[in-house]
Amino acid sequence: MSSAEQHKEKLMHDLNQVIRDAEDLLKNSEQQAGEGYKSAKARFEHTLKNAKAEVTRLEDAVVTKAKDAAHATDVYVKENPWQSAGIAAGIGLLVGLLIGRK
Repeated sequence: MSSAEQHKEKLMHDLNQVIRDAEDLLKNSEQQAGEGYKSAKARFEHTLKNAKAEVTRLEDAVVTKAKDAAHATDVYVKENPWQSAGIAAGIGLLVGLLIGRK
């Protein structure tokens, strides 16, 4: 399993845990002064904090991969300008033909 898949699984687990903790919090909200409420609230806050951290990590991973892809594309275009121009012209022709069919 790749690192991104592991992060996705952990995020899904954390989000499901947030839902379960929110349900516990709601069930125990009638006894706000009781220990059940305090415990459920503490678990909810901890799980929410973990979920937010996981979303931030996933966001950073996506940004890093996008930057790497952009850099690789830039390097390829600089090393192969005529091939890149040919590919762009071919894509433009294809799009033009598709638009012209309407």
